[in-house]
Amino acid sequence: MWVFDADTSRIVRRSVSYVPGLYKIFDEIIVNAADNKQRDPTMTMLKVTVDKAAGSISVWNNGRGIPIARHAEHGCYIPELIFGHLLTGSNFNDQEKKTTGGRNGYGAKLANIFSTEFVVETADGATRKRYRQVFRNNMGDKDEPVIKDYDGDEFTCITFKPDWRRFGMAGMEDDTEALLQKRAHDIAGCMSSYGGKRVRVYLNKQQLDVKSFKDYLGLYEGLSDLVLHERIGTWDIAIGPSDGQLQQVSFVNAICTVKGGQHVTHIAEQIVAHLVKVVKRKSKGTEVKPVHVRNHLCVCVNALVENPAFDSQSKETLTTKASAFGGADLKLSDKALKAIEKSPIVEAILAYTNFQASKALDKKSGKKTSKLTGITKLDDANFAGTKHSQDCTLILTEGDSAKTLAVSGLGVVGRDYYGVFPLKGKPLNVRETAHAAVSKNEEISNIVKILGLKFGTQYADARALRYGHLMIMTDQDHDGSHIKGLLINLLHYFWPSLLRVEGFLLEFITPIVKCVRAGRELSFFTVPEYETWRAAHAQQRGWSIKYYKGLGTSTAKEAKEYFAKLDQHQIPFEWRDDAADGDMVDLVFNKKRAEDRKEWLRNFVPGTFVDYGVDAMTYDAFFNRELILFSIEDNKRSLPCMVDGLKPSQRKVLFACFKRKLKNEIKVAQLAGYVSEHSAYHHGEVSLTGTITAMAQSYCGSNNVALLYPGGQFGTRLMGGKDQASPRYIFTRLDKVARAIFHPDDDAILTYLDDDGMSIEPAYYVPVLPLVLVNGAEGIGTGWSSGVPNYSPRDVMENLRRRIRGQPMVEMQPWYRGFVGTIARKAGGAKGSSFTVEGIVERTGDETLEITELPVKKWTQDYKAFLESPTKAAAKPRFHIKDFRENHTDTTVHFTITMDKSDLDAIEQQPGGLSKFFKLETTLAETNMTLFDNTGMIARYESPLQIMEEFYDLRLRHYGMRKEHLLARMQKEWMRLDNKVRFVVAVVQGKLEVRNRKKSELLAQLRADGFDPLLPESAAKSVGSKAKAEDEGDEDAAAASDDDSDSESAALAKGYDYLLGLKLWTLTKEVVAKLLAELAAKKQEMEELRAMELSDLWLRDLDAVGEVCVERCCRLA
Repeated sequence: MWVFDADTSRIVRRSVSYVPGLYKIFDEIIVNAADNKQRDPTMTMLKVTVDKAAGSISVWNNGRGIPIARHAEHGCYIPELIFGHLLTGSNFNDQEKKTTGGRNGYGAKLANIFSTEFVVETADGATRKRYRQVFRNNMGDKDEPVIKDYDGDEFTCITFKPDWRRFGMAGMEDDTEALLQKRAHDIAGCMSSYGGKRVRVYLNKQQLDVKSFKDYLGLYEGLSDLVLHERIGTWDIAIGPSDGQLQQVSFVNAICTVKGGQHVTHIAEQIVAHLVKVVKRKSKGTEVKPVHVRNHLCVCVNALVENPAFDSQSKETLTTKASAFGGADLKLSDKALKAIEKSPIVEAILAYTNFQASKALDKKSGKKTSKLTGITKLDDANFAGTKHSQDCTLILTEGDSAKTLAVSGLGVVGRDYYGVFPLKGKPLNVRETAHAAVSKNEEISNIVKILGLKFGTQYADARALRYGHLMIMTDQDHDGSHIKGLLINLLHYFWPSLLRVEGFLLEFITPIVKCVRAGRELSFFTVPEYETWRAAHAQQRGWSIKYYKGLGTSTAKEAKEYFAKLDQHQIPFEWRDDAADGDMVDLVFNKKRAEDRKEWLRNFVPGTFVDYGVDAMTYDAFFNRELILFSIEDNKRSLPCMVDGLKPSQRKVLFACFKRKLKNEIKVAQLAGYVSEHSAYHHGEVSLTGTITAMAQSYCGSNNVALLYPGGQFGTRLMGGKDQASPRYIFTRLDKVARAIFHPDDDAILTYLDDDGMSIEPAYYVPVLPLVLVNGAEGIGTGWSSGVPNYSPRDVMENLRRRIRGQPMVEMQPWYRGFVGTIARKAGGAKGSSFTVEGIVERTGDETLEITELPVKKWTQDYKAFLESPTKAAAKPRFHIKDFRENHTDTTVHFTITMDKSDLDAIEQQPGGLSKFFKLETTLAETNMTLFDNTGMIARYESPLQIMEEFYDLRLRHYGMRKEHLLARMQKEWMRLDNKVRFVVAVVQGKLEVRNRKKSELLAQLRADGFDPLLPESAAKSVGSKAKAEDEGDEDAAAASDDDSDSESAALAKGYDYLLGLKLWTLTKEVVAKLLAELAAKKQEMEELRAMELSDLWLRDLDAVGEVCVERCCRLA
């Protein structure tokens, strides 16, 4: 029990021996004195004297005294009536709202009854009298009151000597004294917040240094780490951590509620409700029970409650319900809850929940046994779990097909010492997963059982396991590297000691590229390694190249070859440094180290690849030279490019559509196959069909300008696009706007990528306007995420026109096609702004309201579920939705909601009103516009105008490139026309005879007469390479070129095909005239283009985009 320790001047918790009745009669007297402050705010002093030697107790207070007059009904003085007659007092009327501690007439009389001497003294300012009366022998005897004239200040003083014999005591004991002194300090703390002048409290003539409830709590030993002090109305609240069981220090109207009650529960439950969500979020979804949170709280409450009710006369527990003392208005502020959230309380709860989760996880541990059943896909080693288990190797494969490859290889090494188990997808990142989720994960549970791992165990060697080695066998691509990393992360998080066991963890490598020529075979285990070799041997011919996209590409014969040379394909991992290697694993997989990962990726050097020609793979080499390639590729797949606003998969789709000139509708499933074939798409077609579908969606919240036409049900705002039909049933094609935004004249100036010798999509397209702003973008990669809102195409084009004309661009705000709500910049927002997105709600009657728009990306069906859940739909339980009706379409929202008039009135009076209550406000931000720039580097943009500025410079350069390319093409076309005209005229005029002549003579004359051979590109390169070889003196190359002289002559003849292949009817005046007109027109076209400014080309393209958008009913305003 809490008592006052006079030696340390602290309130300490210790075991005490005391008589509750004695304690209670003192409490009644001191609470009566405190109550006087409520009746008379001028009261400024309360003195308590505990005289252990004399065995007496005295409580004195100034302020209004007791009236000194005879009571009309009872015929005695009022002080005598109050203290010497049962069931008399001033607090009997329960209809009157009072915040005093006394409720009936027993308390003070009981003190009198259980005292050998009880002295009442008071001074009445109204009568200017002083009153003193002594009661003796348990109120059995009483002296006549002594009344004297008095001109001093009013006061009341009660002095009594408890009847120690009746309490079974010889006198005042130390514990009793400590307890009574503690109550004096209680009163000082409680009364510090009462109205009027501050009350000074004295104990044994010494003033207590307690000026506030916070000062009072500072006296408690063990409560120095309180994290919150807040005053709510007439309540003082303080919160701190406990030692695993709810602690409380509480008072009601200065009464010490030793066992707490509803006032403590009311405050505690607010904190519990908030922290349950916080801890669940921080513990990665681990189940957190309210009792776990409650048991880690120390709640201190000093409350004033009107007409309080208690469980008994001892008043240890407040039973008044929260609704009776105005609990709805006694809410902790958001600031207070935030302070608690950031306190050590949360860390203590997290530690406890993790401990409990670890205990549950221990039950999922495996064991060393020779027979393991229940895992059907496991091909167990014959000696696994036996005395030979340390020599056994478990091969974890990437999928079932890889398992088949491994089983084929086991035909070489046997099944006694090798087991195989296929992984289903990628393992969990256990570092970011709740222990409960880990224990429920079938994949990890199987690995634990197969290996015989025990959670929480440190391993010096692998003798206690079913297998002495773990070998990872994945595809040699980036995703295979990621699987290896995730398995390393699993071991490092739960069993880091195993990574230090030499030879325990191994990897199995297979070629990703094989090059064969004349019986010679080269194997490459990484793509960068192969690309380096290919760049150095670009002139070599005759190599047969085969890509091994996955382990399933290898044949059973090749599997046997791999296992026959196991030493070449099996590489052990080597742990060198606990600090460095352990930090590397944590850096890559710890969600909290995003900034460290960014720095790691920034230091990446293009062309980096891991060397597999080593005896052991260090973890440093694996993470910095292999896994980093996955992270780089993951970002490329996840983050769009600033230039065209596309991710690689979207760019591949667009490339394939352009290549196919997709003007007629085709099934989405068929298009996916075409894209996969012609753009070297190496991932699942389900993902690809999803990409195609998303590029055609145009509902509110998706694309402002869809590049593909949606022929069928491509999804609506009802379910956020998830209600689309199967790819087998929906059709698509290029929308007309696609070729307006991605102009065909730009195709030739783009930098196209190469995959296995096949030209695929460009590094990026260069659209007429920054599509990333028009359609927005979202993505989560490694270390970075991106979120770009949608903007109006009209606003974007108008800003581009301003920039082209040299005018300043204006700020833009997000805009979504079909959205009729409001999007407004938050107050004080500038660069990197946030916007409030608000739907539409309108009260249409006393009991009805209509919601006709939802915030962007809040889908109709999800919102319906929200309305149907009363715990989510109402901020307070007393607000009840009676009913709602739906009148939506696929493009509009219309809810009609019915509620009580009083509820609607109350909601409208709350901050935010109907909009906030019905969750119709969300936020859009410009603070995470992270994109790849044109150099392939990740950049973060502060505003849409910064994107437009960078886009402007790049696009203008490409207009210059386009102009140069078009002029060169026109020049070639003009040259062709000019040669045709001269050739036809020469033949018609007889200057050139083409009939009955040797081919060589005719070709020689054509060359002599100045006709230009327009060679095909391949033939031109051949002639060029021969000339280069002769110029450089490369005799071997020149000789090789001479061997091909006949083919070069044929190529030269092909250069004049455009002349010699003309039909006879072209040798007429009409055709000559037509050719001359075409020649003049082509020259005029060249002159016009040459004279045209780059800005004019751009403005012309922008006008074309605007016209197409209007034509397709694209709303731009």
